[in-house]
Amino acid sequence: MAERAWIIAAGLLLLVAAFFLWRNNLSGAFVTATLGVVAWFLSYRAQLRAKAANEIEPESIEDNDED
Repeated sequence: MAERAWIIAAGLLLLVAAFFLWRNNLSGAFVTATLGVVAWFLSYRAQLRAKAANEIEPESIEDNDED
């Protein structure tokens, strides 16, 4: 769920950066595009964390069965 919010934020920020570029505001386009890339990386990080949590969960269940 969190990764979807970050990817939406990344898309919106990149659209705003394209608007700034169209209006010839290069510094605004750079800052906004950078924030969009950071949001994309946060989306990727949330996706990896969710995947890691799903991989850890079955192992903890197996550990409880041995006790």
